[in-house]
Amino acid sequence: MSGTFRARRPASPPPSFASSVGLPSAGQQPGPSGISPLVHSQRFPHPREEHLDADERRAAASKGFAPSYGRTGKNFSSGGLNITTGEWKLLFFVILIASAVRLFRLSKPNSVVFDEVHFGKFASKYIKTQYFVDVHPPLAKLLITLAGFVFGYDGQFDFKDIGKIYENVPYVAMRMLPATLGVATIPLAYLTLRALDCRATTALLASLFITFENGLVTQSRHILLDSPLVFFTALTTFFWCGFCNEDKHEPFTSSWWTWLTLSGVALGAVFSCKWVGLFTIATVGLSTIYHLWVLLGDLRVPPKLWMRHFMARALCLIVVPIVFYMAMFQIHFLILENSGEGDGFMSSEFQHTLGGRGMQDTFADVAVGSTVTIRHVNTQGGYLHSHAHNYPGGSQQQQITLYPHRDSNNDFLIFNATDDAFDIHTQPLQYITASARIKLRHIMTEKHLHSHDHRPPVSEVDFQNEVSAYGMPGFAGDANDDWIVEIEKGDYGRKDKESWKRIRTLRTQFRLRHYITGCYLFSHKVKLPDWGFEQQEVTCNKNAVRENSLWYVETATHPELPADAPKVNYKLPGFFSKFWELQQVMWTTNAGLTDRHVFDSRPDSWPRLRRGINFWVKDHRQIYLIGNPLVWYLSTLGVAMYVLIRGFMILRAKRGYKDFDNTQVVKYDALCGFLFLGWSLHYFPFFLMSRQLFLHHYFPALYYAILLSCGAFDMLTSTLRPRVRLQIAAVLVILAIWNFVHLSPLVYGNNWTKSQCEKAKWLKTWDFSWYVTFS
Repeated sequence: MSGTFRARRPASPPPSFASSVGLPSAGQQPGPSGISPLVHSQRFPHPREEHLDADERRAAASKGFAPSYGRTGKNFSSGGLNITTGEWKLLFFVILIASAVRLFRLSKPNSVVFDEVHFGKFASKYIKTQYFVDVHPPLAKLLITLAGFVFGYDGQFDFKDIGKIYENVPYVAMRMLPATLGVATIPLAYLTLRALDCRATTALLASLFITFENGLVTQSRHILLDSPLVFFTALTTFFWCGFCNEDKHEPFTSSWWTWLTLSGVALGAVFSCKWVGLFTIATVGLSTIYHLWVLLGDLRVPPKLWMRHFMARALCLIVVPIVFYMAMFQIHFLILENSGEGDGFMSSEFQHTLGGRGMQDTFADVAVGSTVTIRHVNTQGGYLHSHAHNYPGGSQQQQITLYPHRDSNNDFLIFNATDDAFDIHTQPLQYITASARIKLRHIMTEKHLHSHDHRPPVSEVDFQNEVSAYGMPGFAGDANDDWIVEIEKGDYGRKDKESWKRIRTLRTQFRLRHYITGCYLFSHKVKLPDWGFEQQEVTCNKNAVRENSLWYVETATHPELPADAPKVNYKLPGFFSKFWELQQVMWTTNAGLTDRHVFDSRPDSWPRLRRGINFWVKDHRQIYLIGNPLVWYLSTLGVAMYVLIRGFMILRAKRGYKDFDNTQVVKYDALCGFLFLGWSLHYFPFFLMSRQLFLHHYFPALYYAILLSCGAFDMLTSTLRPRVRLQIAAVLVILAIWNFVHLSPLVYGNNWTKSQCEKAKWLKTWDFSWYVTFS
């Protein structure tokens, strides 16, 4: 193999890669710019090496200068990526193996697996154009939907339960999308290590490790988002390494701009799959910041040239990803044009843009005798609602709830609580002003909005009272039905001064204070049990959070208002308003996923592979996500080795040792340091999260860890003959394949015996079982 593939760069590669990936090396003096001299002479002139003796060459190397000629005496291009023809042939062979591993029995099982429940359902919503809300950005879901749509999926399957048999669903095509991206990740690993100046044997080892990594294979074979996420993470890393090589060679060429722009597009794509793509942005961002910092200290780079570098990176690495990310949401909005189950998460104005949720113009004035619908301001604007069902406890009176959809049970009639004889037909309109004392009668059941000294059904605390609907047809009610109007604010935008003095539809926010107890009509995100149809609880709160006790009138009609009376409607939000609102909803929803899951795990257990995730079980066959122990533990060992060796070298540098004068040391320190940075930024932030976490959240960090362990392999075997290095790599690959095959029944859901199952449980915490079933 050593005769087939040649190194892309000279045997003693330039030590300046640290600056190109943005990582300094302790003790390294790379010169003012910290970048290889194999660049445009205007930026980085280099000394004429042919006049230097051995000591001078070593000193020049320690300052970031590299020899101009390789062993062949020919000038080596350092721009972009250089791969031999033989390597491309080998890579094609690796791709065939990867395709066989990931596509084998892709149609099995023919039923819903794990989170296909969610992401398959989202594909159905896209095809039916019904609005939904998910905590993840849309790109990966859009790609899966596209695969289903192209192969004729009509969106009618509900993906309701794990184990439900697929009917009239091109689920194989939908699984093919993440599987294909899983296959595509493997050549990216090879090319990335070659761009990082590792040997072909090392790059081949990394690609085969990822090929036979059980966890990555399992995750890529189903309708899930993590395979696209890992692919775009790998793609971003590859493009960035290619750009760094091109930048060292010659900046501002067409190929330089191509690599930089592709890096920005890939950053936008990884962030558009999942928000954890932000960690990939941080990896490239820190590299960029350091690179610009080095250039800033280079007196040979004039300020105008430095600003040009800054603007180019800002354009391609900030503007391009943001535009790409927002473009995905524009597609998302264009497809989901109709009302759906996600409406309740959005504001009233947002809902008004969806088909089926549009509202006719409604009267602006609200007066005694008006029939109104009242909406809550803070919790996604649910309607004040009642229905002919009673509380099972407390007063056992009729329920008052918050309901997210339009319904005739949302209609209330306003009465003057101080004048029972007021006639709306013969007396002038009496507007609902600040401090007005009113009653609200539920039209469908003819009962009044009521509160008293009973605890609420769920929030059983002393400072909250139950709110109910009380009375009967013809009953005038009592003082516990009376509420005082407190106007909180009017409309700023339309400068409707009257909305600050009296209730105006859509324009006035107000509070309702109970006349007897002084508590405020209140709602929050607490939901009632099944007997309350899981609608939101409404209480009367003596210590009410102001935002949760604000209401407004959405629609108003009055029999005495003329047809040409002033009317109002929602102001339709534009794209930016909708985009920003959805980001806030996604953030809030994501932060709220704090309930424990039977197969969740914490970050400290991930590098040790303490447990996996049960995906699917049937007839003594199981799909259980667990990693390849050899690959997993070698990657963790690689991370630990880097930390220990780097720390030891820092101590040696303190004692005066000149390790960093060695070009090999500088090279591998930069290479492994960049990959360690990627691993750290994709791993440690999860310790700050209290939400549900699973083993698959470690996969982007695992990708960097595998590359790092292979970088360590490249360093440890750098003094060995190519044949010996290849033999060691072959042994490691054989062991990885053996581990993969040993646990493959959990990847493909193959039949196995109880004995085989028990033998496969190397750790007690691996909680797969031959007899387990889903409840």
